[in-house]
Amino acid sequence: MKFDERYLEMAEVWSQNSYCKRRKVGALLVKDRMIISDGYNGTPSGFENVCEDENGVTKPYVLHAEANAISKVAQSGNSSKGATLYVTASPCLECAKLIIQAGIQRVVYRDQYRLTDGVDLLKRAGIEVVQAQ
Repeated sequence: MKFDERYLEMAEVWSQNSYCKRRKVGALLVKDRMIISDGYNGTPSGFENVCEDENGVTKPYVLHAEANAISKVAQSGNSSKGATLYVTASPCLECAKLIIQAGIQRVVYRDQYRLTDGVDLLKRAGIEVVQAQ
């Protein structure tokens, strides 16, 4: 679908806001063809913008792009129920749980993460999951 590719391109551009060095991930929440939220991976508000420790390992408190987008929409008062999440990398298990609870009905991603448990859980919950080419 043409819109899927365009929103994924926008999520890729948004990922460049991340300070993370190992992997930059961007996410957009879209409902009725309107972007209702966005996110990228990084540290919580008020923390230093350094995602990895001195050994290059991601710090445990770094938020994923999906979690940031879902948190942001929750603060806005908008509803993500029935929305589509566009994300540059497939969701992990923890983000999949948030996606389910947020009422998101569809997830479109580009890059497959090394673990598939997040995608597997989304499919088990009846959420449409699409890997774009």
